[in-house]
Amino acid sequence: MINKGMTGAEIAEVIELPPAVVNTWSTHGYYGSVSHNVKAIYQRYMGWFDGNPARLWAHPPQALAERHVAAIGGLDRTVELAQEAYDSGDFRWAATLLDYAVFTDADHAAARSLYADTLEQLGYGSENGTWRNFFLSGATELREGNFGTPLSANSPTIMAQLSPEQMFDAIAITVDGPRAWDFDLALDITFTDLDRSFHVTLRNGVLVYLEREPEDAAALHLRLTKPRLLGMLAGDTSTDGVEVDGDIGVLESLLGVLDPGDPDFDIVVP
Repeated sequence: MINKGMTGAEIAEVIELPPAVVNTWSTHGYYGSVSHNVKAIYQRYMGWFDGNPARLWAHPPQALAERHVAAIGGLDRTVELAQEAYDSGDFRWAATLLDYAVFTDADHAAARSLYADTLEQLGYGSENGTWRNFFLSGATELREGNFGTPLSANSPTIMAQLSPEQMFDAIAITVDGPRAWDFDLALDITFTDLDRSFHVTLRNGVLVYLEREPEDAAALHLRLTKPRLLGMLAGDTSTDGVEVDGDIGVLESLLGVLDPGDPDFDIVVP
């Protein structure tokens, strides 16, 4: 279907699985769905761009929503059309219209209320759990506000299981690039409990690491256990239990540009 010019969304609407698969209860979409996974397969092979030049440089969601709402005739008209779609059972179109509405005015009471009802209906009609949870989470956020992230992926128990490579990768994706653009930092880190050493650099806002023996020319060489480094990343920046050879300011500069992000961002309002 890709070779016929169809996009991921188009393929997801029409693809058919063999009857032997469809009629077997264990292959039903209780966790994922064919529609969801088809789009993921398309994106893996084709990327986000589907070849239509109108979608090559579209406006971002909020700017696009404001333009759609203006073209439709304003917020009240958009909600009116969404109500008509809802009443006719076209919850997908209602959700699209109401997405435009709340991205234009996140506090529009009628849009929020109808959007929550719409997402609830979509949730009730979802066989697979992930879609149902997304729909119902959106409805909850619209009615009650942001409810945060119930689980933490950086708990001490999980972090303790990371390899040094995974730990450095986790650090690298929290670097605030613009704040670190002018940095040219290098340090060696030896994990005394693992007998492994890494050379870490931060240049052009990008953290890179390489496993190798420490060099005398390094501005800073730290000798510590992996749990101790995890403790420093968690906020304990004292040098207790750490052998420091060189300028500790190098580490302080690195830690100073780490941004943990916001795990509790909204999902249905801008």
